[in-house]
Amino acid sequence: MTETFAGSRYRIERELGRGGMAGVYLARDEELHRPVAVKVLAEHLGDDETFRARFLREARLAGRLSHQNIVQVYDAGETDGRPFIVMEYVPGGTLAECGRLPAPRAVELGLQACAGLQHAHSAGLVHRDVKPANLLLREDGVLKIADFGIARAAETTRHTQVGTILGTAAYLAPEQIAGEDATRASDIYSLGSVLYELLTGRPPYLFESLAELAAQQAEGVILPVRDLEPAVPAEIERAVMHALAHEPRFRPASAADLAHELGASTERPTRPLPRRRFESASGRRSWWWLAAAIAAAAVAVILGLVKLGGTTSSSPPPAPARVKPPARGQTATDQARNLARWLRAHSR
Repeated sequence: MTETFAGSRYRIERELGRGGMAGVYLARDEELHRPVAVKVLAEHLGDDETFRARFLREARLAGRLSHQNIVQVYDAGETDGRPFIVMEYVPGGTLAECGRLPAPRAVELGLQACAGLQHAHSAGLVHRDVKPANLLLREDGVLKIADFGIARAAETTRHTQVGTILGTAAYLAPEQIAGEDATRASDIYSLGSVLYELLTGRPPYLFESLAELAAQQAEGVILPVRDLEPAVPAEIERAVMHALAHEPRFRPASAADLAHELGASTERPTRPLPRRRFESASGRRSWWWLAAAIAAAAVAVILGLVKLGGTTSSSPPPAPARVKPPARGQTATDQARNLARWLRAHSR
């Protein structure tokens, strides 16, 4: 590997990682003075003319995507006959390094992945290889989906599939294992598999060969999330298991729909309706002052009647008896009941 390439524009600093399909390097863009990630295809893949053409075409299509949850593709070309992609450098790690996460954190990451997939699907691109290693987690917590171009190009060579399938199979939809074309529903299934693993610490199926995985998927029996992790809310379990439906038509219709199902489990509870006025503290005070006003008016009426009656007698009227106000109740209902009793007792 040379230290510079593409007309010396990109200067390699160090290797970030290597897989069966490509090596990834941290490089310096000498023209724009920024760090970038450069993915260079393995030599045995670069020898396939069809693969090279498909890879570069898909990489350039991916370069049209612009979304905060998708790794931005800056450039694509060839150096020494080997295709390369220049991408946004994402400092941090991948979801493959996260292990089991608390449900709220897993849902938060799932919602970000849904947002990125929805954007790509709306632009006509299907990822085909959504897995923890392709979901980058920036240091500030932002999730980025990587490898749209390389995932698509990989389908053009059986050799590539055989070399990498075991590391990817745990997240592939049943139709992909069966050799059918991947669709948006396939990406949704794969994201469901990732979420299942984030919540439970293991993928939906445990297998040692593709034949064993295919047989398990044909049965379509996946242990429910809450059987492995009872603390996961039932709403989240339903959303994840919906995404893992064996038949594509039974999965969420879009990444946005999956996000809605996941997000519904994290929405704040509906605010309770305000208490009726007579049940509130201010309402109790209002009833008390109303009761006091009625009591005062009643006392005035009684005193007036006593005064009028006294004008027909030569003897001075007797002093009126002291009238006690109605007893104060603990609730508005008690207050009203006490007032009614008081009025009945003093209106005779």
